[in-house]
Amino acid sequence: MIPVLMPTYNRADLAFAQGQGSWLFTEDKRRFLDFGAGIATSSIGHNHPHLANAIAEQAKLVLHVSNLYRIPQAEKLAERLVEISFADSVFFCNSGAEANEGLIKGIRRAQFKNGHPERTDIICFEHAFHGRTLATLTATGNPKYLEGFEPRLPGIKHIPLNDLEALHKAVDEHTAGFLIEPIQGESGVNTVPVEFLRELRKICDEKGLFLGFDEVQCGMGRTGKMFAYQWTDIEPDIMSLAKGIAGGVPMGAFLAKESIAKHLTPGTHGSTFGGNPLACAAANAVLDILLAPGFLDHVIKTGNYLQNELQSLVTQYPAIFEAVKGKGLMLGLKGKLPPTEIQNAALHQNLLTVAAGNNVVRIIPPLIISEEECKDGANRLAEAAKQLQKVMEQN
Repeated sequence: MIPVLMPTYNRADLAFAQGQGSWLFTEDKRRFLDFGAGIATSSIGHNHPHLANAIAEQAKLVLHVSNLYRIPQAEKLAERLVEISFADSVFFCNSGAEANEGLIKGIRRAQFKNGHPERTDIICFEHAFHGRTLATLTATGNPKYLEGFEPRLPGIKHIPLNDLEALHKAVDEHTAGFLIEPIQGESGVNTVPVEFLRELRKICDEKGLFLGFDEVQCGMGRTGKMFAYQWTDIEPDIMSLAKGIAGGVPMGAFLAKESIAKHLTPGTHGSTFGGNPLACAAANAVLDILLAPGFLDHVIKTGNYLQNELQSLVTQYPAIFEAVKGKGLMLGLKGKLPPTEIQNAALHQNLLTVAAGNNVVRIIPPLIISEEECKDGANRLAEAAKQLQKVMEQN
């Protein structure tokens, strides 16, 4: 008998009734330290009073009016995002995949309006993850995710990451632009070298192409800067956001320079729920926290502390752990075992993590996590490693 929820997820046999800060609680009061944050989405933790109050107050007023009318909460949020980023304009939607769909449409539309209808190809990169719609599945390019959903949509190419020769060879008269994650999350927390991003920017500037960044996971303070591109000396032309943008309320966005945004005129794109008053009230509350003096410094400081703690685990348990990757509070612990084995061992220590590719377990806690909680989590991972080591020795 098929379950009432379609069997698209391998769910742990856990249900959480309540959360507080960096912790989640089951109905029977078991307490779990959250090093997953709903896959980098519960950015300011659980039951944050400022976020909870903003949602409650907005819910008493109006939840939804549609984009047939002005939405002051969305206008305020867009103004704030433009002020702190490279962008001139913002479009709100509901998810990362939807944001990346809009990003692709924006690049193609701008090339068309600029008199280059032949420029339709988006160049993406191996080991990417951009979403699970048909277009973003093609942009992701992972055969595992594409099985049963082919044919792939035309107009999207893949090349190896950090391969300059392949990069220059791939660009031709049909190229419209690039889509890249500054830090790949799903495939194992892979940071793209700044030199490679600079080369992408140079090619775009020389050939009239557009550079798109997918910051769905690495944006909104996750790395210790508001956006991951701000660790570099370049800017994209268009960028997707989601996950942590509204602290757990479904929301996505893409931000663009005027050179792209001016071509997305009425009728070219839309979203029924996108930018509704409730989601925007939540996102404005999240921004209040992230923009508070010292908050991003806290993310950097805590991220460095946690990275050092994880590095100590690599030294102590070389049969289990191999390396630490990432930046800020977007970290990956590369293991010598399948990531699900490490994830399950951590779960037995009441620690929540997120498996990724290339034998990496993602360590992506709420951004409000303390050093004391980071130490607690590292101790739980150490205990998980001990148990895994015992099993290995017995076998």
